[in-house]
Amino acid sequence: MIFKKLLWIFKRHPFLYIARFKLLSKNSNIEDINEFCYNDLNPKNHIPDYFKEINSTIFPNNKPESDLELVKKLSIWLNNNIKGGRGLSEPSEKALKIMLEGKGGVCSDMAQVFNNFSVINDVKVREWGNTRAPFNKEYGGHSFNEVYSKDLNKWILIDTYSSVLFYFNDTPLSVLELYQLVHENKQVHFKTFNSLKEIDENNIKRNYLNPDTIPFLICNYSNKTYDAFLRYTRPYVPIFVTHFVLYLFGKSYYYRFPLGDYKKIFS
Repeated sequence: MIFKKLLWIFKRHPFLYIARFKLLSKNSNIEDINEFCYNDLNPKNHIPDYFKEINSTIFPNNKPESDLELVKKLSIWLNNNIKGGRGLSEPSEKALKIMLEGKGGVCSDMAQVFNNFSVINDVKVREWGNTRAPFNKEYGGHSFNEVYSKDLNKWILIDTYSSVLFYFNDTPLSVLELYQLVHENKQVHFKTFNSLKEIDENNIKRNYLNPDTIPFLICNYSNKTYDAFLRYTRPYVPIFVTHFVLYLFGKSYYYRFPLGDYKKIFS
């Protein structure tokens, strides 16, 4: 019982959550993040071969010509083959194996493996998270992806964990478009593209349609760097220590807030 309590303190205590945000957050603007994508720091040869093996299972024959149909098929496969569970904080190859074995994986784990599959399928991708302003310790936040559709010539928000897209009229929305419309009290809607899964509408509304929710872009994440550090520190070193060491070395990811002032979250 004491061990479990200590483990929770090391992994989930609000103090660590707040400290991480204060260290890693930067205010930004829409123009600053326009060209950022995960692929820039993570070329195909930095993605473990295991992802390529699984990718041949997801796409055994020809891939869809449409980039949006490709990421939908990828999301559906992951959604149907990963039941989720505990958070992992493991090297990406090990995390994917654990997830496919049905032994874990939260939204951030799903978003991370989706990033790597997108890279090897030549799709530009980036990862976002969200939080509440003012800070709400009852809301743990959510992680999701955004892909660049060459067909539509724009970024599109995709919730891989639920296989959901968001729309205004009939147009798929980017992350910033969605949150700007929500803050303006405009009517947006969402729908799943996975016929085998029932959508949890309350969870989607909680994560995206609350006007106090603000998004942040996760930048500077090197899969190769984090894999190397996690491979040698897990499970012996608390994950927040590993992240702090990477921060001291200037190798840490960081958060960019293009909408609103992150400093007001904890004021």
